[in-house]
Amino acid sequence: MQSILLLRYVKWHFIDAPRNILRGWGNILWFNFNYFSVGLLLQTFFSPWRRITWDYGRGFNLGAYLFTLGSNLISRIIGAIMRSFLVAAGLAAQFAILLIGSFLLLFWFALPALIAVAFAYGIFLLF
Repeated sequence: MQSILLLRYVKWHFIDAPRNILRGWGNILWFNFNYFSVGLLLQTFFSPWRRITWDYGRGFNLGAYLFTLGSNLISRIIGAIMRSFLVAAGLAAQFAILLIGSFLLLFWFALPALIAVAFAYGIFLLF
C-alpha cells in the first residue's frame, strides 16, 4: 500500500505537476506577448504615432508639401521610437518570465532532495 502511494507521489511530482507547471508557464508567456502586443507593434512599426498625420491639401505648394512630408516623417519616426521601447519592454518581461519560470521548475525538481536534507539537518541539530 505504501509503495503504491510512493509511486503515485513520484509520478505526480515528476510527471504530472511539471506538465501543469509548463502549461501555466506557457500561458503566462502567451499573455505577456499579447499584453505588450509585440506582434502588432512589429507589424505597424513605421506607422505614424497615434495616427497623427497632416493632409497635403489641394494644389501644389512646394513649401507646404515639404512641411507636410517632414511632419509626417517625424510622426513616423516618433512612432518607431515609441514602438521600439514597447517591444523592448515586452521582450525584457518575456526574458524575465523565462528566467523565473526556469528557476521555479528547477526548484520544483530539487524540492524532494531539499526537504530530505532539511529533515536530516533538523535531526542532526536535535542530537
